[in-house]
Amino acid sequence: MAHADPITVAIERQIDPTRTIEATSWMQAGVDLAAGFDGFLGSGWVRAGVESELWYMLYRFTDISTLEAWEESPQRNWWLDSGRAFAKEVRTERRTGIEGWFDAPLGLALADPATGPIQQIIPPAPPRWKQAISIWLGFFPMNLLFSWLFGFIPGFETFPLPLRVLISTLVLTPIMAYWVLPWVTRMLRPWLQR
Repeated sequence: MAHADPITVAIERQIDPTRTIEATSWMQAGVDLAAGFDGFLGSGWVRAGVESELWYMLYRFTDISTLEAWEESPQRNWWLDSGRAFAKEVRTERRTGIEGWFDAPLGLALADPATGPIQQIIPPAPPRWKQAISIWLGFFPMNLLFSWLFGFIPGFETFPLPLRVLISTLVLTPIMAYWVLPWVTRMLRPWLQR
């Protein structure tokens, strides 16, 4: 079975400020519903501030199929319908692929049913230039090693350039995605989050 990276969804909602008690219960109900689905890794919500109408909800699933099972479920549709009178979705963002490698570990804010939301700032993905440097630091040595090793294969240099690039990308992409980039981002995490 192929390994799949977790997917984090961030949703920004505008909440009617006269209905914050209902909204608080409604947000917690959404967390509780999602928790009953296979592949659920965690969820949480925070308010932008005491007076703010903007509330943020995050949830994470193990892969796209478990995420879609939640997002297309009758339970979620019922829950969304029940909040339409006071909650308006402003923006949704999914973090997968490259940006997902740069997520902070345990970077989700959790809502405790007894005390309400934990006011934790969720660190954004590092700037693109830091992401680009991190990817390059993994890609350059891997590409160099690949080129050196495949230089020992007799006649490899006579293959047409598109075929050589196809072979190198087929070999290097899974190595980068599953081993090199997770390791590089772990090693560089303090710099990436600074």
